[in-house]
Amino acid sequence: MDLNTIESDDIGTMAGQPASRAMATKKVFIKTYGCQMNVYDSQRMTDALAADGYTATDAIGEADLVLLNTCHIREKAAEKVYSELGRIRDMKAERAIAGRELLIGVAGCVAQAEGAEIIRRSPAVDLVIGPQTYHRLPDVLARVRGGEKIVETDYAIEDKFEHLPQPKRAEVIKRGVTAFLTVQEGCDKFCTFCVVPYTRGSEVSRPVVQIVAEAERLAEAGVREVTLLGQNVNAWHGQGENGEEWGLGRLLFRLAEIPGLARLRYTTSHPRDMDDELIAAHRDLPSLMPYLHLPVQSGSDRILKSMNRRHTARDYLALLDRIRAGRPDIALSGDFIVGFPGETEADFEATMELVRQVNYASAFSFKYSPRPGTPGADMPDHVPETIKDERLQRLQALLLKQQQDFGLSLVGTTIDTLIEKPGRQAGQKVGRSPWLQPVIVDEKAGEIGDIIQVRITKTGYNSLFAELA
Repeated sequence: MDLNTIESDDIGTMAGQPASRAMATKKVFIKTYGCQMNVYDSQRMTDALAADGYTATDAIGEADLVLLNTCHIREKAAEKVYSELGRIRDMKAERAIAGRELLIGVAGCVAQAEGAEIIRRSPAVDLVIGPQTYHRLPDVLARVRGGEKIVETDYAIEDKFEHLPQPKRAEVIKRGVTAFLTVQEGCDKFCTFCVVPYTRGSEVSRPVVQIVAEAERLAEAGVREVTLLGQNVNAWHGQGENGEEWGLGRLLFRLAEIPGLARLRYTTSHPRDMDDELIAAHRDLPSLMPYLHLPVQSGSDRILKSMNRRHTARDYLALLDRIRAGRPDIALSGDFIVGFPGETEADFEATMELVRQVNYASAFSFKYSPRPGTPGADMPDHVPETIKDERLQRLQALLLKQQQDFGLSLVGTTIDTLIEKPGRQAGQKVGRSPWLQPVIVDEKAGEIGDIIQVRITKTGYNSLFAELA
């Protein structure tokens, strides 16, 4: 599973908005690290805690419960969590002097990987809960308030999605006109650089009826665009509405029938799971956006084999030819790991050549960092940091040039844009292009949730500027 795809280093996102103390006696602050799936999980934890009387806040000083929803994909991820816990511990001590309780919890992949070690190293922590068990949060908190320290990291036998309360319509509306929807969790690929099979478990697919019901609730609350999430989302194979097994392509066709749901996306994918039905969805569904994140990691067959990717560079390029034949305007995004053990200059140049052939609209690229417990960590011939640094700079310069060229290619064209939110500057709104770029328009161009036609006038560093067509 390519979680490098959707991770971003230590970016905290707050689940929910501040609420008046008159509305609730208990408040929860959730800091989310990493991927879109963690953002979704934080929202669902907020929903679960709402049933226990908690209201979300984005002000940690107001919180009665602080949860860190952690990510384990980056180097030293656990140490950064312990550093954050040290700061919150001091806050907890100050609260105790004032006679106020502050509970501290660690959730997510670091929780799954570290378990009881977190409480051993940070005794101020009251609960540790893995990503498969956060539906048990209200029960866990009841035990914590009874004086227990809880570590809940066993993989749940029950379906957590069945046990999670649904968010109120007003809460969905508050979250905006785009939404994430997890359809698949876990990964069976066991790439040698990746911890996901160990922290998220084996692949599990939600059934169609559950996914459709959640998507319908989102659409009824005004959501216009849904991104389906999974550690290996195109490996999704869920029970269909008549009991048969469906693949992701068929699911997308079904979701496209939901009134009001104008745009569909999915992330993140593995090249080995792009089947004909999914390619046909890209060809035939106008609501499936012409943007595909398809990680390759390396252009060297020797390194791909060492990574246990089970495809070659030629396989990947041939697959892209098939996809582009059906959807010529599709833009590609990818993931790259530089400096995997044993990578030579020739291996790296093969990656650079693959990038030149594909011509990416965007990409994520990282230096290899060993994850404890993965096969890659024990491989010989680790590449020196100085060489990794130099190679990464060369790769990122090429990828940035391709991204900028793609943006420039849109200048003068007319595209559809979904207006998402107010802009940072007065008089602006921000939309989203079919290829995921932010689009800056005049605030009078349309209302949030509208899909409007605009003409691209110029590009920014990561965004497009447009006027009504």
